[in-house]
Amino acid sequence: MDLVEEVKKRLDIVEIASGYTQLTKAGRTYRGLCPLHSEKHGSFFVYPEDGSWHCFGACNTGGDIFSLVMKKEGLSFGEALKMLAEKAGIEVPQKTTGREDDLEPIYQINLKAAYYFNNLLLKSSRAEKARQFLKERGVAEETIERFVLGYSLPDWEDLKDFLEVQGFSEELIILSGLAIRSDTGRSYDRFRDRLIFPIRDIKGRVAGFGGRALDDTMPKYLNSGETAVFNKGKLVYGIDLAREAIRKEDRAVIVEGYMDTIIAHQYGFSNTVASMGTAVTEDQIYQLKKLTQNIILALDSDQAGEEAMIRCTSYENVLSNEIKVIQLPQGEDPDDVIREGRWTEFLSQARPLLEYAFEKLSNGLDLNTAQGKSGVTRRLIPVISEVRDPIKQAHYLAKLAKLAGVSENRLAVLLKKEHISDKTKEVPVAELFESPIEEYCLSLLIHKPDLRGETGELVPEFFENSQNREVFLTIMRESNMEKAIEKLDPSLREHFDRLANRFIPTESASARLADCILRLKERHLRNLITRREAALESAKSLPEEIDARLSWELGEVFKSREKEIKNDKRL
Repeated sequence: MDLVEEVKKRLDIVEIASGYTQLTKAGRTYRGLCPLHSEKHGSFFVYPEDGSWHCFGACNTGGDIFSLVMKKEGLSFGEALKMLAEKAGIEVPQKTTGREDDLEPIYQINLKAAYYFNNLLLKSSRAEKARQFLKERGVAEETIERFVLGYSLPDWEDLKDFLEVQGFSEELIILSGLAIRSDTGRSYDRFRDRLIFPIRDIKGRVAGFGGRALDDTMPKYLNSGETAVFNKGKLVYGIDLAREAIRKEDRAVIVEGYMDTIIAHQYGFSNTVASMGTAVTEDQIYQLKKLTQNIILALDSDQAGEEAMIRCTSYENVLSNEIKVIQLPQGEDPDDVIREGRWTEFLSQARPLLEYAFEKLSNGLDLNTAQGKSGVTRRLIPVISEVRDPIKQAHYLAKLAKLAGVSENRLAVLLKKEHISDKTKEVPVAELFESPIEEYCLSLLIHKPDLRGETGELVPEFFENSQNREVFLTIMRESNMEKAIEKLDPSLREHFDRLANRFIPTESASARLADCILRLKERHLRNLITRREAALESAKSLPEEIDARLSWELGEVFKSREKEIKNDKRL
């Protein structure tokens, strides 16, 4: 559960609103004088069941607990979030409230640590085994310098002592993930007696580190813990050095490990990056998409690598081209193939990921038997369901029909059931969008900024989620989207990134936006009527003109939807 939802769950909106105005329980609602304007008759209602409020008087607006505090206290969303989180007894992570400037000290301390590790590797007598390891792997001095490879001493507080002498506080050393605080309160270095790989973001800033053990110490590879600037799933190793080559060649190759990337660059394949682990994430694909639409996966040939590649079928939807796969010989990895001079040959033989998935998922099945046909269908239908391009999906459905000896119509029925099943599968709350229509509308405006001139009747009140409302207000205030993003409240950056990284079809974008606006308006009016009815259960004093206006507007939106929106165009 994310911070915003945790705050909503822990705090009672009635209690918060009662701090601003005296409320009286009335049926399922609470009523009082509106705290946002002067009035003699209470038109302010609180709805504890869904954590919302609405003023039917001069304000004629409403929202959730955040919007109430923001309006009453004159706070930004981030300030309201911090205030309410503290009231709820929830610690606000540094990354949630920190502005870009606040993150700079972490980048600075990481850079200082990177060059300290590098100096140890090059000059310390205690780093001989690390130098020997790189020599045996054929890593050239120029490559060590380019990737700023380093070594961490086995001492428990070596780096910590060095950084404190340089003027960095113990708190910052821990906050950056370079040191760990024990249960006893003592802090010590995270990386000890390891070959060090600085991990940089696309701007070249050192976000964290990877450390490889030089003996049997486990884990073999150790990464920085998650910090305000380091998230393993959102970083791509080597992207800062590969960026220009990827653009020039219009192709990116994803390998699994640091050494694979380093050797690839050393041998001239500078468009190579690493996923920093077996799993390739959608965030990593989105980063690469900004540089190229052509991506080749070259993960290890073991079972974990094969499964990871198949899972990537769901990421094809963010690209205009198919992801391709290099199938390496069993037991070999990119490092081996590159050294032997066979890499170009394998690159030329890269094939579509879904073709690879068909081969791997049908292995070991006797397709002449009913059991085999059922097995391959059961394995491949979920994969095909991830393909959102209808032409591609039809192609692979026909391919499965031929492979399994089953009619396409029968498979289409199974595919439809899979889609329904997918919608009901439980997924982590952090991966869900709380308000699908709101999020879809915002994603459209972010992906197609020119549509902002077509928002027409779309008003902030249509966004019931405070985060979405604030994003909408911010991107509508600025004509330049980049400036809008810069002015976005830092606490909303992660939410904005999820919206920006969401795959949406952009064909017929104007019609889709118009559909969104109508649906948001309809929902808004429906909710107003529902809240009006709940209020009227206990208070018969709402002006008649409000009832008349709401009923008329709702009727008008029904007419518009009937004329302008067909069922097959609904979201």
